[in-house]
Amino acid sequence: MPLGLRRFQESRQSHFVTFSCYRRQPYLATPELCDQFVRALEDMRRRFELCIYGYVVMPEHVHLLLSEPPQARLAEAIHYLKLSFAKRVRSLRPGDQPGSFWQKRYYDRNVRDAREFTVKLRYLHRNPGPPASPVLACWGGSP
Repeated sequence: MPLGLRRFQESRQSHFVTFSCYRRQPYLATPELCDQFVRALEDMRRRFELCIYGYVVMPEHVHLLLSEPPQARLAEAIHYLKLSFAKRVRSLRPGDQPGSFWQKRYYDRNVRDAREFTVKLRYLHRNPGPPASPVLACWGGSP
């Protein structure tokens, strides 16, 4: 983590998370890769028992609005998501795209109140992405 950067996890707040493909390459530009990402996101949601309030997948980055996992740190859940997805799609990537799929870090903003939550959810809705995203409610019911 960069010097001076502090993450405020285990705060019981929602989080707005953004992470990018390596060097902002449009690795998520195909429907197959977007579908695989949504599957990996669902696996993370189930494994870490958290709520996904909204998401949007764009060709070179992803935004998530989600709760904290009750039994783990959010950083562990994001690490799991990025790693499990990269392993799944290794064989789907063109041969000219070797190496890392994701940038190492991610942007994490605590969502401190209902107004900020609404602002972030609207931001997701205004981003281009697959028609199925973002979702509006806790995905799959309460964890």
